[in-house]
Amino acid sequence: MSSAEKPSSKGQAWFCTTGLPSDIVVEVDDMTFHLHKFPLMSKSRKLHLLITQQEAASNSTVPQQQQQQETEDEDEIVEEQCHVTFTGFPGGSEAFEMAAKFCYGVKIDLTPSNVAALRCAGEFLEMTEDYSEDNLVSKTEGFLSQHVLKNLKDSVKTLKSCDSLMPMAENLGITQRCVDSVVSRASSADPALFGWPVSDATSVSKQVLWNGLDGDGRRKVGAGAGESWFEDLALLRLPLFKRLILAMRSAELSPEIIETCLMYYAKKYIPGVSRSNRKPLPSSSSSSSSVATEAEQKELLETVVSNLPLEKTSKAATATRFLFGLLRAANILNASVACRDALEKKIGLQLEEATLDDLLVPSYSYLNETLYDVDCVERILSHFLEGMEARNATKTEDAAATRSPALMLVGKLIDGYLSEIASDANLKPEKFYNFAISLPDEARLFDDGLYRAVDVYLKAHPWVLEEEREKICGLLDCQKLTLEACTHAAQNERLPLRAVVQVLFFEQLQLRHAIAGMLVVAKEPACHSATMAEEEEMEDDSGTGKRARGSCPCVVITSSIIPIMISYHAQLPPPHWVAWWRQQIETAAKASSLSGYAAGLIIALMRLLPFLVQQQ
Repeated sequence: MSSAEKPSSKGQAWFCTTGLPSDIVVEVDDMTFHLHKFPLMSKSRKLHLLITQQEAASNSTVPQQQQQQETEDEDEIVEEQCHVTFTGFPGGSEAFEMAAKFCYGVKIDLTPSNVAALRCAGEFLEMTEDYSEDNLVSKTEGFLSQHVLKNLKDSVKTLKSCDSLMPMAENLGITQRCVDSVVSRASSADPALFGWPVSDATSVSKQVLWNGLDGDGRRKVGAGAGESWFEDLALLRLPLFKRLILAMRSAELSPEIIETCLMYYAKKYIPGVSRSNRKPLPSSSSSSSSVATEAEQKELLETVVSNLPLEKTSKAATATRFLFGLLRAANILNASVACRDALEKKIGLQLEEATLDDLLVPSYSYLNETLYDVDCVERILSHFLEGMEARNATKTEDAAATRSPALMLVGKLIDGYLSEIASDANLKPEKFYNFAISLPDEARLFDDGLYRAVDVYLKAHPWVLEEEREKICGLLDCQKLTLEACTHAAQNERLPLRAVVQVLFFEQLQLRHAIAGMLVVAKEPACHSATMAEEEEMEDDSGTGKRARGSCPCVVITSSIIPIMISYHAQLPPPHWVAWWRQQIETAAKASSLSGYAAGLIIALMRLLPFLVQQQ
């Protein structure tokens, strides 16, 4: 059987070219079907009832009057005796066309995309097994149970097709069965299928050869399979997608599976989360080319956030970037306070996975004068610290006393963030101080990063009062500064004099221990073999430049510089003495090593500390 489409006043006409004139016209939406009664009545109880009712009504109202005219041309189509119109037919004209072909005995191809529509069409036309054997309802039910519901991707495709078949698809249980199938199959699916959607679409993928192998010779199975069903899942309308996620949560599926589904759906339709992969939100009332309204985006955002699992997943680094993208979108869309709080708490649980670029959340409120939302990052940090305290409470004393790697990572991250925001002219000293001090001391192994942030802040805010400078510099623990940072701080004119003295004092303590260790080693009896002693004597005799272990360069510099500084420092005015002794030590250090120079510098300064205190 073939069909031909001809123009009609109501749209399109569908003719069954069997060689026999049609005796029934069925209108579905904008399509007119010219068919025959007998094939339709043999399969559909509803059409049989409608046709018999029309024939009975026609026989009772029209007396026996025969047409005065007979057809003069054999090719002229006989006027239709029966006319049926279906409004709201499930699946539209396409579903009715396939149902009509089934009535004519034409083999139809059942697919996951059309089986739900045909099942609803069979129910609508009452094409049941008790009316006719091997009918449409039994055929579609068999395909659903034996093929669709046993496959994850097919279940998602059929579920997507149910969007336009409500409420009949719901009443027939098709929607719920598909949801249950997706949940069941997803729980037992290969975890590798849930890894690929978190990467942006712009990432360069490996070239796949004709035999299905990638460039490394491995067969690419997981990526293609994951892509297929995730693409279909992202095309679900929001109510159906929300229902599926709730079913996954009720079934206690893996948090990674639920989070990946939410990530992929949000990346498709929420602007700013993944700009390279943004698509219009699927809607029943709008065309596929329309852009989702702000209200729809806000509803989607809050739905995604409310269903995010609290647990930290195995792909926390990627999830953290995604969460910060949601947070930016929440600020732009003016989402509810509860939505933003939930995002901040979720980010706080995995803050160690964040990057500096993630933390640079722009400030969208006109109340904030700063370029970045410092208050938001401060709240996220507090959530992280609360989580650390809760975890430490369940640990033993020895385990809790050990330095946490996550806390160390966050400490380094926050110091970098402080250095980035320190140049903001609108960042008040009190805000900078409170944020910097909120991080516990054990989060920093060294204070070099914090010193860098303090230096940037003082440079960008020269108007800061001396009291505020001293308060900000009080953040630094001079005992945790490296020699490089101490050297820079000693020459930093932006630091208050009290801070410089503290830096030099603690640096001297560090080097004093180091020098003491060197002297102890020098005085220890020789414990090396005779061969080593002979080699050292040969090297000294040959003039290779190696010093004897008893001649320490620190002692040389100290003994030569300290008397000069003590004799001349009182003769110099306070503004010039620092530059003077620095020049003297640099001159003396040219003939010595760097360690000797640093040691002599610190020891000399410590001899002058009493005078510095008096002058201050």
